[in-house]
Amino acid sequence: MTFNQPQTLRNIADLIGAQMIGDENFPVLGTNEIHRVKAGEIVFVNHPKYYDKALNSAATIILIDKVVDCPEGKALLVSDDPFRDFNKINTHFTKIYNFTEELHDLEVGEGTRIHPSAVIGNEVKIGKNSIIFPNVVIGDRTIIGDNVIIQSGTVLGGDAFYYRKLNGNFDRLISVGNVIIEDNVEIGNNCTIDRGVTDSTIIGEGSILDNLIQIGHDTIIGKKVLIASHAAIAGCCVIEDEVTVWGQVGMASGNRVGKGAVLLGKTGVNKDLEGGKTYFGQLAEEFRDYLRKEVKLKNL
Repeated sequence: MTFNQPQTLRNIADLIGAQMIGDENFPVLGTNEIHRVKAGEIVFVNHPKYYDKALNSAATIILIDKVVDCPEGKALLVSDDPFRDFNKINTHFTKIYNFTEELHDLEVGEGTRIHPSAVIGNEVKIGKNSIIFPNVVIGDRTIIGDNVIIQSGTVLGGDAFYYRKLNGNFDRLISVGNVIIEDNVEIGNNCTIDRGVTDSTIIGEGSILDNLIQIGHDTIIGKKVLIASHAAIAGCCVIEDEVTVWGQVGMASGNRVGKGAVLLGKTGVNKDLEGGKTYFGQLAEEFRDYLRKEVKLKNL
């Protein structure tokens, strides 16, 4: 999430009541998660296991639960609960409406048709010659390109599935990101595409999604990707251009599939996969290797 106006380290420290380590005028441009964070942004960390990753990331402001050595050129915000305060920062700079207020500020391009039963949130942009079918739900800040087809019952911009266990209950990391659907994308019936926690979930130009597909928060789908029914792709994944994902594929969070790969039906993806190859199996492996293994098992 990028702030509308740059802030200072002092501004943010005062907002959340945190100790600051660094120049009080150190520039703060926004917040982001570790896998998408850029210079000028805040990343949070609340477990020693991930301190080094956060401190050595592209983030220049680290919201952390312990005083540690601050890397050169960076600043720290020390909080007793970084998760809570990350939510506080995000919701301070981004209003969460959840369809309780209809401010709209809707932009619709020439030739676009939207069925009257569609529900559209605030600050949504839809390009030219797109078609929005009945009962589609489009959440706040969603951006839809030209020549896009979104079929009935699909939801764009639902909350991210991102929680922590706190005092025996589940505590949500509030989603202030959005969904971007690029030009010439087709999305089938009853798909769900979650908005990013602090960044964008992106469906790339020319990609085609079948019915009943789940795309998790902050995932990036490349250009001309084909995804068949019942695929479930977790958050923070990257699927590069021209990948084919067949039915009932499941993909764990934070993994990458290289350009031109083919994932056969019911493949389980729990690691990064190289492009240009075909994969199959509960734990994805090259299809030829899988077949060789099956032949050996049958010949035992």
